[in-house]
Parts: sequence; structure tokens; C-alpha cells
Amino acid sequence: MNDFDRRDAVDRLEELVDTVEEERMPVPVREVWAFGDVALGLDPVERLDIYLTKDILLRDDSDDGAESADAAAIEHDVEGVGKSVRADWAAEYPAYLRANANGHAAPEKCLAAHLLGEVGEDAPIHFEVCNAPFEDNVTQRLRGAKEREDYTQLLDPRGVCLWAEGTRSDEAFRKLRESELALPTLSSALEMLGLDDEEAQRAATEVHAWREQQDGVTVRGDVV
Repeated sequence: MNDFDRRDAVDRLEELVDTVEEERMPVPVREVWAFGDVALGLDPVERLDIYLTKDILLRDDSDDGAESADAAAIEHDVEGVGKSVRADWAAEYPAYLRANANGHAAPEKCLAAHLLGEVGEDAPIHFEVCNAPFEDNVTQRLRGAKEREDYTQLLDPRGVCLWAEGTRSDEAFRKLRESELALPTLSSALEMLGLDDEEAQRAATEVHAWREQQDGVTVRGDVV
């Protein structure tokens, strides 16, 4: 799959929000945003960019947290169940339990596995997960990119909030379907955030080049 028909891309976003609303998640989810091509009204959508704001799990709220955590950790040989991700979620959805390179439960990978479902590893989707709201993380990542002089990790600020704190934005979905959002070019958006013209052009070029190198589903977790 090289791209999404626009209608299919928005359908995929609606299915994802449905899942967040209806099913237990590995960690609490606070916001769902779409950004990039789909927010710009492009058709087809070459890459579907999704951003989730989640809570860091400080205390497992599973009804049988300790028991579920021990059982899931033993069965799946994954550390951090009941600490990084909910124990009862791991028990109910063991097929979506994912670990990082150290064998510890990775919330961003668990969320991607659960929410993207059977989309397939070669689907052109980029999935961002962070504990900070989208707009806060845009400025945080821009600050870090400027300090490192590496703009490939920038978060494209041209986003639309689809769901927040239990409330779905039907208007946002309507505008996505009808390509009604009027958004600037990436370099112009970065200028609005404080970059000068030359720096904004360079940053936009690096971001576009990084995107073109990505293939299939990519997942990035971030903690601010």
C-alpha cells in the first residue's frame, strides 16, 4: 500500500477514535489528533499522521492489578505489566502487548498495535504518542530541534484535534472529509512559531526528506 484514498484515511481515523471510546486502552488516552497530509486536504494521503496524548501510568487502576500483572508478565515474558501498561488490558488483549528492546512493556507500541488493528505493517501510517498535549509538544520539539540543529524530529504543527477528554469533534471530522481546513505550508507554520525564513525553509526540507525515507507503519514514543 503506497497511500490512502482520502475517504479511507478519514474512515481509519474514525475507527481509531471509536476504539479509544469503546475499548480498554493500555494506558489512559486524553487526546487524538491528525496532522500532516490528511489535515492539509490532500488526496490521496501519502502518509497518515496520528498523535495521541496519553497519561503516564503511575498506579495501575486495574480491578485485579497485582494478580493480572503477575499472570501477564509470566505468560508473555514482558516486564512492566501493571506498571507501564494496565494489567487487566494485557490480560484482555495479550495479542497487542509489545515490548521495547529491553523487554519492558512499551505503551506507544501497545497503543499502536491495538488502535491500528489489522492495518498491516506496510500501511503508510506514522503514530506519535506522548504524555504532553499536541500543541505543547510542538513547541517542545521545536526547541529541542533548534538546540540540536536536527529538524527531522520536529512535530508538524498543522494538526486538528479529533477527540479530547471523552469528547469527539464531529465538526473536525466533517472538515477533514470535505477538505475544508485552510492550513499554511510547513515553512510558514514554523515561521509563525518563531523560526526565521531561512531556518524555517531548512527545517521544512529536512522534515519532508525524513518523511520520504519512512516506509510502512512507524511509531515514535516521547516523554516531556
